[in-house]
Amino acid sequence: MESLDLRVLGDALNWQSAGHAVTLVTVVQTWGSAPRPPGALLAVRDDGVVSGSVSGGCVEDDLIARIKAGFKSVGGGMPALDKPAMIAYGVSKEEATRFGLPCGGTLRLVQEPLLDTTWVAQLLARTADHQLVARTLTLATGAVQLSDAVRGQSMHFDGSTLTTVFGPKWRLLLIGAGQLSQAVAQMALMLDFEVLVCDPREEYAATLATGVPGIRRVEGMPDDVVRELVPDAHTAIVALTHDPKLDDMALLEALQSSAFYVGALGSRRNQDARKERLAKHFDLSAEELVRLHGPVGLALGAKTPAEIAISIMAEIVQVKNVVAAAAATTTAGGALI
Repeated sequence: MESLDLRVLGDALNWQSAGHAVTLVTVVQTWGSAPRPPGALLAVRDDGVVSGSVSGGCVEDDLIARIKAGFKSVGGGMPALDKPAMIAYGVSKEEATRFGLPCGGTLRLVQEPLLDTTWVAQLLARTADHQLVARTLTLATGAVQLSDAVRGQSMHFDGSTLTTVFGPKWRLLLIGAGQLSQAVAQMALMLDFEVLVCDPREEYAATLATGVPGIRRVEGMPDDVVRELVPDAHTAIVALTHDPKLDDMALLEALQSSAFYVGALGSRRNQDARKERLAKHFDLSAEELVRLHGPVGLALGAKTPAEIAISIMAEIVQVKNVVAAAAATTTAGGALI
């Protein structure tokens, strides 16, 4: 589940708390070249304001009009439905053309009135605590149950129950707060990462804190911060100080953690020297050392801080997507990661 969908639930919770009626819509099945995958989430407020999407814009106008009409038909801002219902778009070639679904794509959706937000608040709290959560909706009653999920678990729909998985936001810990870190932080925020920055050097940290709104500074020495963070499979760690006194100890902790990506700034020669230090003085294994991405980023021939930041975030996204796809494939085969 994308962290975008957590934002949709957050909007829905805020809207309902402000007195609005809200309907949730979830993609449950697709055929053909459907623009949004199963599990994609949309929230529609009683006045037609939306958060999220289920088709990339193809059917949203019709869907919003349908839901708004339902609110008006019962009055008082209450949804017309009192329990979930199925909606299909693009079931014929003519409809696919009408709604702009590419290549005859078809969508099946579950429309659900948000009558109780208790589960929303609980789910958001649990994912904020970096837990994986499965939400099971029973269509016949509208009852929602939350349970622990496992990495790689995918959405499941059998016609009567819908189980979707919500994970914590992908997060990025940057060691160092210099000019390059500022560029990386800005791009990571645009990609919906939670961005944490650690730099015990006050001069650098103060500049980053004021220059990039939305990041969170974590105080302390980098190795202590990494250890206390308890990096999980949704965490990337990148060392950018170019100072072995700060980078090496943080990398030592990161390479022994569950972080899906660990990278460090520096030339190939510097990386070879770093790996030699880590192996000699800290007894890191060859399997742990091979996890270190260095020189950090894709080989784009980048020169400027902005170009280097693009190469770093591109590699992080590449690894993230490969890891997520591998986890889903393994789970589908019967072995849970």
